[in-house]
Amino acid sequence: MKAVDALWEAVLDRDEHRATDVVLAAADDLGYETVLLDVVGAVQQRVGREWAVNRISVAQEHAITAINERAVAALSITRPRREPVHGRVTVACVDGEWHALPARLLAEVLSLRGFAVDYLGAQVPAPHLITHLHRTNPDVVALSGSIATRLPSAHATMTACQAAGVPVMVGGAAFGADGGHARRFGANAWAADARSAADMLLSQTMPVPNAPHQPIDDLPHLADQEYTLVKRSAGELVRSVYRGLEERLPAMQSYGDEQRQHTAEDLAHIVDFLATALYVDDDALFRAFLSWTGEVLNARGVPARVLEPALDLLAAQLRDFPRAQRMLAQPDRLLSV
Repeated sequence: MKAVDALWEAVLDRDEHRATDVVLAAADDLGYETVLLDVVGAVQQRVGREWAVNRISVAQEHAITAINERAVAALSITRPRREPVHGRVTVACVDGEWHALPARLLAEVLSLRGFAVDYLGAQVPAPHLITHLHRTNPDVVALSGSIATRLPSAHATMTACQAAGVPVMVGGAAFGADGGHARRFGANAWAADARSAADMLLSQTMPVPNAPHQPIDDLPHLADQEYTLVKRSAGELVRSVYRGLEERLPAMQSYGDEQRQHTAEDLAHIVDFLATALYVDDDALFRAFLSWTGEVLNARGVPARVLEPALDLLAAQLRDFPRAQRMLAQPDRLLSV
């Protein structure tokens, strides 16, 4: 699509005005919803892919996202006004989720379709969200989550919303390509994208809220406390593995401050994803993270096998955790270069 290429070139050039002109012109030709989802949305997906293969930096990623957000704001201001004719939907990101653009796109699409929408933005703490629900009495809460490590927070938030009597629709990459985690958590609905979410809400096929329950009712394996203990000791685990790596890899002694920081951040991500995999008891989630991390490292000229000593050291720290041991015992091919 020409508009996608034109917007990509504009955002790469950091030209906010040209980007806005592209989306406004495309809206006249293609319609607002198509531009939001198939132009802005497509460019935003490309941002993630380009970062993963090391063709753009983190700073560029943030700059492009900011330009896309302002282009969406321009579309929102210029689109035709219409009075809401359907129900009220609260759209929010789960606590800790900073990737707000997918939720913003959903909010805009729902407004175009005739819903009254309260868009709350990025990382909304559950207590504040519940207070908002009591004040506004929406028909549905739409929760967005892009990063899997937000799943425990998403589960608790879903449960709180349902206990308040409001059904919950969820979406985003965090819930799995097929929405498996959404179903396991008892979501009232899962949507693969904003268009299908709007279609589902218009069809009025949302189930009634679940009876109040506790998150552990959905995940009985949490009784072994592996998730809780790993989560609580995450900082010490990272420090212990880092010290172990310094002993195993003498080259780390010459690391600069930035390299040390990146190494600690990488270890923290590994522990976070392990904890999340323990929460949902999903080995595949942790394997997918390791595979993705290996691909990112390879794209930056770092062999993926550098992860192996970190995994070995982490396994040694968690020797009394059978589920963690199972997840950390990854096949060699997973980290092949």
